[in-house]
Amino acid sequence: MTTLTEGRHTGEHLISEANGTRSRDVVTLVSGQNLAPGAVLGKITASGKYTQLAPGAADGSEAAAAVLFAEVNASVADKAAVVSARDTEVAGACLTWPAGITGGEKTAATAQLKLLGIVIR
Repeated sequence: MTTLTEGRHTGEHLISEANGTRSRDVVTLVSGQNLAPGAVLGKITASGKYTQLAPGAADGSEAAAAVLFAEVNASVADKAAVVSARDTEVAGACLTWPAGITGGEKTAATAQLKLLGIVIR
């Protein structure tokens, strides 16, 4: 029998969020990446665009700023993306962190998200 391995599903990381669209924003995901739902994002200060969290960067993307709601393939060009930006509870087991992130960097990013009202459970 063939085994099927599923990836993350849209919104799978959500536990709860505010009513209506208060918790979500539509942002621009910078090109060159294909990210799964639940990816932790940083915001590039100069452009205002979002990218996967990059703890070693110095362009703003080193600070956690949102969590990606659905898969977005921005491999070739910038793409619009829906993110959880505030007042949201998320399941930590369903978040996607950048490869190589250290425990200290993850703790810092968790604290940055908490300041936005994004609480990891």
